[in-house]
Amino acid sequence: MARDSCLARVTAGAAMGGAVGGAVGAVYGTYEAIRYKVPGLLKIRHIGQTTLGSAAIFGLFLGAGSLIHCGKSY
Repeated sequence: MARDSCLARVTAGAAMGGAVGGAVGAVYGTYEAIRYKVPGLLKIRHIGQTTLGSAAIFGLFLGAGSLIHCGKSY
């Protein structure tokens, strides 16, 4: 049962990291696209790439952090 609990914690951490990273990436991607005057529909592509990249990286780190904390008992 502890293994399932650990897996659930890591999954929840990765999901939360992905959500927060995606939100931050969307805001930052929009800011960059406007600041650097990305033309036309390339703005959508730029914002999407920034959002997905940020979500993946932050989700990975938060999932890894949850995995590290999983073995500790408080």
